[in-house]
Amino acid sequence: MKKRDYYFDNAKILLIFLVVFGHFLQSYIETSSFISFLYKFIYTFHMPAFILISGFFAKGIYEKGYIAKITKKLIIPYILFQIVYAVFYYFLHSKDTFKLELFQPHWSLWFLISLFCWNIMLLAFSRLKPRVALTIALLAGLGAGYFDWISTYFSLSRTVVFFPFFLAGYFLSKKHFKELVQSRAKVASLLVMLIVATGILVFPDLNEKWFFGSKAYSEFENAEMFGMLQRAGIYIVQFTMTACFFAFVPRRQFFFTRWGKNTLYVYLLHGFIVRTFRGSDLEGYVDQVQAFPLLLVVSLLLTALLSSKFITSITQPIIELKWSKLKHAANQQRNEYSSS
Repeated sequence: MKKRDYYFDNAKILLIFLVVFGHFLQSYIETSSFISFLYKFIYTFHMPAFILISGFFAKGIYEKGYIAKITKKLIIPYILFQIVYAVFYYFLHSKDTFKLELFQPHWSLWFLISLFCWNIMLLAFSRLKPRVALTIALLAGLGAGYFDWISTYFSLSRTVVFFPFFLAGYFLSKKHFKELVQSRAKVASLLVMLIVATGILVFPDLNEKWFFGSKAYSEFENAEMFGMLQRAGIYIVQFTMTACFFAFVPRRQFFFTRWGKNTLYVYLLHGFIVRTFRGSDLEGYVDQVQAFPLLLVVSLLLTALLSSKFITSITQPIIELKWSKLKHAANQQRNEYSSS
């Protein structure tokens, strides 16, 4: 069995924690300047970094059965969770009619559709020289903002805008990541992070939706003419901050490292809790106390819980369409019983 790389598992679990934390923070960005700053800072790198890792692990695109594998891994769970979310919203918001829209991804489910599309797009882009492929992908991302019809439908906007990160990850090797964790790179990364943090503080009116990749330029004030330049600036910040993040990812094993292989579970399941939290009495109560430390602790605990063997064993049949974790747990219990 091939040994897992602790570095990438650490990166994935740290990033999925930031996804959960960021979604909780979103409730308070209008009422707290500190949370607004922190939210924007996180969004400069956490999804681009996650997407870049996904591209790095897509190198088996030409292996036999790869397309069937990712279809089973991404499209089937997408359809199932679209249905589950439709039912969830129907009861959560007490809607009069049940509405199922397979081509309008519910909230975080856009990632599954985009990830599938990115893998398919690799079949063409991976044959090009890296510089040419990345140039075309970046130009497409910059140009997409001028077309209002490229929106959340089938996650088309995010697919085009974030594809350069996926493509960059595909072209990177482990050697590139090893160079990032060197001492000199860490010093430079820290300096860059401080500069970006200062920039966010100096320009507090920066619209955080620029980091979402889902909006046309026409939806931003005074951005239709210079939208491409603004998105180019966002690209520079996101690529730079993504590199900075990877410079600080630890390489050795920790107690949380093993959770890195279960990030899909956290991504798909945490939305039900966050969506229930938003608009509830608890959301208002948290706003009255110190939201930041409380949400930090809750996000850590939720990430740990949804990554746990107990939760992944129960939900694996829905998310991976397999029963291996439940069977493994049952066999372990049987062996322990037999030996006692």
